[in-house]
Amino acid sequence: MQNISSVAELKYAIQLLEVDQANKEQLLREQFCYTYESLKPINIIKNTIKDISSSPYLIENMVGSAIGLGTGFLSKKLIVGASGNIVRRIIGGIVEFGVTNLVSHQTSNLKSTGLSILQHIFKKKKHPEVNN
Repeated sequence: MQNISSVAELKYAIQLLEVDQANKEQLLREQFCYTYESLKPINIIKNTIKDISSSPYLIENMVGSAIGLGTGFLSKKLIVGASGNIVRRIIGGIVEFGVTNLVSHQTSNLKSTGLSILQHIFKKKKHPEVNN
């Protein structure tokens, strides 16, 4: 900053600083309003849902985990059934854990295998043409 040698220069410098202060104050108010709005619980939930829905990797990971949990639960129910036997319940828990981990980590392989099986089941058979 330059050395101020007259009263007019001092008044001008003060006016410039007041304008600068007013601009910074306005920016600070706008930033405060933006921050206040973004920290509202409903906006946090909306932004989180938007982030989740825009991330294909996260969605695929969640779907894989859900499928793994479902198949693990079903495998445990198949092994344990309505039995109250403690050994069957322990083995069922171990199987549930193993199946859940296997399915959730191998989702892409299982998906491609399932699609190929469905295509094989539902593929149209070609009929040989009959010559008259």
